Amino acid sequence: MKHKNFKPFVGLILIAIFVIGVMGMADAEEPSKTSYLPVAVEEPFQKIFDRMKGAKADVMKRQMNLLDERYDLSDRPAEGVMMSGGKKAVQEGVRVQLSADMTWEKFAQMTPEEIKEKGLWPKGFYPLPHPNHVEGGMVFPQFHIDEINKQEGRDLTRFDLDFDLPDHFLPEFPPPIYLTTRPDLGDVSQGKVVTIMNYYELFNGILNPKQIEGLRLLVTPFPQQQFNQTEDRRSELPSRGVTCFDCHVNGHSNGATHLVGDIRPQEFRHRLDIPTLRGVNVQRLFGSQRALKTIEDFTEFEQRAAYFDGDPVIATKKGVNVLERGSQVHFMAEFQALLDFPPAPKLDLYGKLDPEKATESELRGQELFFDKAKCAVCHPAPYYTDNLMHNLKAERFFKPQMINGRMASADGPIKTFPLRGIKDSPPYLHDGRLLTLEDTVEFFNLIQGLGLTEQEKKDLTAFMRAL
Repeated sequence: MKHKNFKPFVGLILIAIFVIGVMGMADAEEPSKTSYLPVAVEEPFQKIFDRMKGAKADVMKRQMNLLDERYDLSDRPAEGVMMSGGKKAVQEGVRVQLSADMTWEKFAQMTPEEIKEKGLWPKGFYPLPHPNHVEGGMVFPQFHIDEINKQEGRDLTRFDLDFDLPDHFLPEFPPPIYLTTRPDLGDVSQGKVVTIMNYYELFNGILNPKQIEGLRLLVTPFPQQQFNQTEDRRSELPSRGVTCFDCHVNGHSNGATHLVGDIRPQEFRHRLDIPTLRGVNVQRLFGSQRALKTIEDFTEFEQRAAYFDGDPVIATKKGVNVLERGSQVHFMAEFQALLDFPPAPKLDLYGKLDPEKATESELRGQELFFDKAKCAVCHPAPYYTDNLMHNLKAERFFKPQMINGRMASADGPIKTFPLRGIKDSPPYLHDGRLLTLEDTVEFFNLIQGLGLTEQEKKDLTAFMRAL
């Protein structure tokens, strides 16, 4: 028997089914967290290019606003303090900006719990995001892009973003090269950026054949995540790729940045301040957190994983350079192990100051370094590293928060980097959040609760500039 209200009832059922289906579709479209990058890019390159290039101005404005809010970015060189090549002055002064009602003295009297509860942790002490943290990838300073274009016709320009930190906060360019095997030669770079175009003429007669081959591989471009031949790249034209020395220029650093490849999801990945390769022969840990045990391990890891955000499937698609461990990795590592720290004429055989050469301020700073400031707990002489990892637990001072796509939270244990030649390697800390040595002293003064006076901070900075 047909009921007179049956048709409206059926209509309600159909509407309900439709609504549930739509809700199910909405749920299905919610992006899920994944460890993997998309392999098959279905969006045409021209569309990707137009969209991301169009967003570039807003991306960089957001990042530069953050830097302006955090730091005094003015060019203030320290009088008479040059990097080891003598071409660039070291920047001076605390650049992390405080709110109008706060001073470093007030901070020193507060507990981590008080600072955290009141939200007073200086913005410049939070983890520093990548210029576009959601996107990530290798980004190079313009002076390096220009030099590589000039020598090789290889363009490292990204169409979606630019490097963010001002040039005066970066290492001198080109940096000198000192060799453990030929200290008599001083800087063997002849004031040039070493590339595939000139490495042979510069080093033939100085290196042995294995080392020359290792250097050749270090300056040879190979495909990388953002610079490759596929539609999933961030260079306008298909690219031959990048070299090891595009970041570690002349075996040192040019301040280029990237994101670590070994953390997921994206917002927890650390920005990388590219470290120098000087003195790798005395180091026993490689990578800020990876704790790779040899320079051979690190060399192979960089090519197979770090170049491609730790994704071997993407690496295969874009053209991974699989190094042969017994020869190529060995040759590359052998050359890297020759890269020496810059000369430190005020240090004696034991890595301590010669009283006849050092200033009173430097000597006081040395005493602080090995005593009250507790720096030598992690950075003992003569190379000023303990080859271990330490957890500063900076998260004691702030609540987790999202900053330009970067989740500021616990960093975990970080490798102790050598402090020999430290004035040549700004910015500081593993992600480059500290622009000067003075910023670094203020950071550790709070982190460790040292209670340093203003004069003690100046003396400590003077000592580190002498290392």
